[in-house]
Amino acid sequence: MTLTAESHPLAAEAASALLERLGIERLDSAYVLGSGWASAAAGLGEIIDEIPLAELPGFSKPVVEGHGGAIRALRTPSGRVAGLFTGRTHYYEGRGVAPVVHGVRTAAAAGASRLVLTNGCGGLNPAWGPGTPVLISDHINLTGTTPLVGPRFIDMTDAYSPALRELARTIDGDLDEGVYVQFHGPNYETPAEVRMAGIMGGDLVGMSTALETIAAREAGIEVLGISLVTNAAAGMTGEALNHEEVIEAGRDAQHRLRTLLAGLLEVL
Repeated sequence: MTLTAESHPLAAEAASALLERLGIERLDSAYVLGSGWASAAAGLGEIIDEIPLAELPGFSKPVVEGHGGAIRALRTPSGRVAGLFTGRTHYYEGRGVAPVVHGVRTAAAAGASRLVLTNGCGGLNPAWGPGTPVLISDHINLTGTTPLVGPRFIDMTDAYSPALRELARTIDGDLDEGVYVQFHGPNYETPAEVRMAGIMGGDLVGMSTALETIAAREAGIEVLGISLVTNAAAGMTGEALNHEEVIEAGRDAQHRLRTLLAGLLEVL
């Protein structure tokens, strides 16, 4: 099943405006840069142009510190065009699920066939210290909602492409993988909720990505998910959680994240 102007007209309108503003025919791939990731992407690739998201139909300015508010079009070393979303809408903002996945659907309508979703998250594995990127192998959606409406039965068996995960490991051979659990937010998870996530098979906890992945699979896009472990999940160390450590972990991991993003831009 692929995205059409009839099924998601606002995304089609946004994609048309985006391509016209950028002066390009299509996007080949798209990246959503989560907490801690945007600064690592600065200066990568040949910049075609950058557009504030709020100037495109259906988008609004991001409200979370550490997120940018633009889409940056890059020409990659292979000559393809990548769109980097430096911000995202979170479900906890209370706008409903459609705005959360609007960027993904816009990228699909603009032609992107591959999507890299990144986030900052809490880690359940003690071996993954702050600043560790982890490939997402699967997810558990605990938001209680979905971006799909009506009889749209999307197969989620390989929601996160095994082939793209292997490709990522050719760039960084030390990448582990795990199951991401999306909670509603904006409060951090309680220690009991983190223990529940672990019993259910989760390795990473956060407040994004799963809903976007569902929308991407509906549109027929291959997804590569990468979490940056910014802190041990609640109850793992006994220390309180705060958003500043999320930003700090991203700064500390910039070299590794930049190398990974640069490598992906060369091959996707």
